[in-house]
Amino acid sequence: MIVQPLTSPPSAPNSKTITPSSDVKPWPGLIETYRPYLPVTEKTPVFTLLEGNTPLIPVPYISQQVGKGVKVFVKYDGLNPTGSFKDRGMTMAISKAKEEGAKAVICASTGNTSAAAAAYARRAGMRAFVIIPDGYVALGKLAQALLYGAEVIAVEGNFDDALTVVKNMAKDYPVTLVNSLNPYRLEGQKTAAFEVVDVLGNAPDWLCIPVGNAGNISAYWMGFCQYRSFGKSDKLPKMMGFQAAGAAPFIAGKPVPNPETLATAIRIGNPANWDKAWGAKDASQGEFNAVTDEEILEAYRILAAHEGIFCEPASAASVAGLLKVSDRVPANSTVVCVLTGNGLKDPDSAIKHSKNQVKSGIKPELSQVAKVMGF
Repeated sequence: MIVQPLTSPPSAPNSKTITPSSDVKPWPGLIETYRPYLPVTEKTPVFTLLEGNTPLIPVPYISQQVGKGVKVFVKYDGLNPTGSFKDRGMTMAISKAKEEGAKAVICASTGNTSAAAAAYARRAGMRAFVIIPDGYVALGKLAQALLYGAEVIAVEGNFDDALTVVKNMAKDYPVTLVNSLNPYRLEGQKTAAFEVVDVLGNAPDWLCIPVGNAGNISAYWMGFCQYRSFGKSDKLPKMMGFQAAGAAPFIAGKPVPNPETLATAIRIGNPANWDKAWGAKDASQGEFNAVTDEEILEAYRILAAHEGIFCEPASAASVAGLLKVSDRVPANSTVVCVLTGNGLKDPDSAIKHSKNQVKSGIKPELSQVAKVMGF
């Protein structure tokens, strides 16, 4: 049935009725929003793409799968300007680098860091050098870095080899390192924890998060602790970190020399923030666990098909992990799963691992299309 338009469309509302309230303020980016909690001064030049303020979305189907009255939310940081949580740290890292007089920045990346570093560096008028492991970066992420104007260098080996190169480059040459070893990165990323508390009114009982280089789990813990110290919450969450089984150094208790997983964003065998992440896990009485690629893909499909949320595969590790240990979630608790990146970062994975197929070769005839539709 085709709905016909009204013969007399309703009159347009009076302009006064749609004037925004004077109390409504545009989001100014996370540095201005959380300035009192960040290491910035009036002299810090702020370079922002209005990152942060990403939604905390209830996921009823996943809540139902966990059961026991548990409420599950996902923090969808894939809606940041370059499509991942890395923007939170990069606005801080680039702003502070510019304040210190840097002309160029460098990072090793499995993709998301390269996109964020390039975007913010170019906005600040700085050169961005990106070292990537050849053949192990999703094309959507590589396309971003190239279009933003990054100078991309692909090296043989994995992310850990690339990180070794950039650390030495930053030590010996006039470039600033903006991987999560840069303390300002974690300062920016901790604001995600602030936002979670601002929405929920308190910290969640569990925070489930993918773990690769381990900067984000460390940053979230910093944020929760800081907010509690300022009286913004009265509890701290159990930090539940999940790694891909083929790239799980925290589970092995030692670096993994040749990490393998389809979740390329967490394909890291020697996390740079090893000690900080262990500290967060221990202090929160949390855990590290591994999830298989099959479990990650199943969570990836559940998020899309049942919740309408499209994240990149690595992000789904948090939900895969929650479902794997759901029997241990306390009844009536609140759980937040962090989704670190947008699904459009890796469209090849979506097409390859979707259980739906395009029905092609259909003639443009009503009867043929109706038949395919099951009518």
